Amino acid sequence: MTHAKLVSFTGRGAALAERAAGCLGGALVEHYDRCGDPSLRATALKRFAQQAMADCDLLIFVGASGIAVRAVAPYLAGKAFDPAVLVTDEGGRFVIPLLSGHLGGANAYARQIAEGLGAQAVITTATDGRGVFAVDDWAREQGLAIVETGRIRAISGALLRGERVGFRSECPVDGRIPAGLALREARPAGVLVGYDTAVEPFGCTLHLVPRAVHLGIGCRRGAGADAIEAAAQAALEQAGLPWKAVCRVATIDRKADEPGLAAFCAAHGLTLAVFPAAELEAAPGDFTPSAFVRETVGVDNVCERAAVCSARGGRLLQRKLAGNGVTAALAAEERRLCF
Repeated sequence: MTHAKLVSFTGRGAALAERAAGCLGGALVEHYDRCGDPSLRATALKRFAQQAMADCDLLIFVGASGIAVRAVAPYLAGKAFDPAVLVTDEGGRFVIPLLSGHLGGANAYARQIAEGLGAQAVITTATDGRGVFAVDDWAREQGLAIVETGRIRAISGALLRGERVGFRSECPVDGRIPAGLALREARPAGVLVGYDTAVEPFGCTLHLVPRAVHLGIGCRRGAGADAIEAAAQAALEQAGLPWKAVCRVATIDRKADEPGLAAFCAAHGLTLAVFPAAELEAAPGDFTPSAFVRETVGVDNVCERAAVCSARGGRLLQRKLAGNGVTAALAAEERRLCF
């Protein structure tokens, strides 16, 4: 769910902020009315901006763009981390994305809000202006994690110069391939969609990893979040996967109330799926058996089976790794992409 914060400075701006909030559908929206709410008048705008830049997905200023720029400037963390930041004039004529146009979805939010307000979205990114394929925008829409954000510039730059860039995908892709992408060609720069980030088929390879990896965890009673973190990190490193490829954590239902597991999931913003022993036993595939585990919980393997069950029968990417009373495994659900 999108977490959005809107800030307005006048009565007219507050009314427009409420209309803009209504354009965001099911988003979690907070409106900071600095004109109408007396409790906010003594609060520095920079403190609001600092908090908003850290904990929300979308930040909208209803007012002058200069106010917005100065408010967020001290807290910019980088292309891969900044939320979408928009500004709209209090008259509701223009909606301008200032930050994270593609990765954060600011351009898409601007179009969505502009349509709802009857306003004009002012999009200034070069790829949008020239109708060129925007790899970071496409990656966000398809639920793909960008591993090397610094390489986006090489891909976009080549396309803007009229050059072709390579494209390969482990996942099936539907639709017509955009102009400028070259299948099965060796190119100086290219995009690789898949789970193996060690493969470099192009001189400059931008890896896009599906956010479809499920982390299966088995643990002894009382295992701490640090031990679970270490096991998960080891599994991801062994598989060559970034943390942001993980979409869910899974385990046996007997571990649903483990404080360490709950703390680990909360730290990474991940949900926990739990399965009874009988459902784990029925998971398809070849798993690493343990007589001790079967005697203890009623099934011969927890982490691998839980990962596969959570991934709806998906492919096992990393078999069980054990350490400090915790086991971890990774499975990927089947994904199909679309242009």
